[in-house]
Amino acid sequence: MEVTELKIPNAFRLTPDPIPDRRGRFHESLRAGALSEIIGYPFRVAQVNYSVSRRGTLRGIHATSLPPGQAKLVTCVRGAALDVCVDLRVGSPTFGAYEVTLQDEESGVSVYMADGLGHAFLALTDDVCMSYLCSEEYVHGTMIDVNALDPQLGIPWDLGCEPVMSDKDRAAPDVEEAAAAGLLPTYEECLAHYEELRMKG
Repeated sequence: MEVTELKIPNAFRLTPDPIPDRRGRFHESLRAGALSEIIGYPFRVAQVNYSVSRRGTLRGIHATSLPPGQAKLVTCVRGAALDVCVDLRVGSPTFGAYEVTLQDEESGVSVYMADGLGHAFLALTDDVCMSYLCSEEYVHGTMIDVNALDPQLGIPWDLGCEPVMSDKDRAAPDVEEAAAAGLLPTYEECLAHYEELRMKG
């Protein structure tokens, strides 16, 4: 498996090396020990989520406030999706920057996003299924929502028609509004959180 750090610090793309044979193919999706060594602290899976979306569905941008935080390893296990990681850490040198990854069931590519990074995706096919391995159990009321269509972010969704969105996602504030309202974590808070995880081992 190849692990590549994205231009956003604390985000990584995991590209497996599939082994094909006459039955089909096999690949490793995650080695927790290897990922933990790369990110600098243990990655544990406390909750696993799946979403199923019709073509043209736009979900996000979602993150989780600190505490408790919720780092994610996101994989498209059926269909294809345009997956986006956004730096929502106020004060980060890459605040507001995004990284786009094409994910599909054939490639098995995953993206790891540390606490403070937001996630969104556009379903490119029908019946898209996304898997989320989460480092913490979700706590009600800790969800952070930022509008994925925020022109300040300028994410190249390349929409051919009006996306299918939840009312909550469509009404979410843009990134500057969310920052001004104190809804986003600071870069310093996130760095301290990563160090705390490292010390806990």
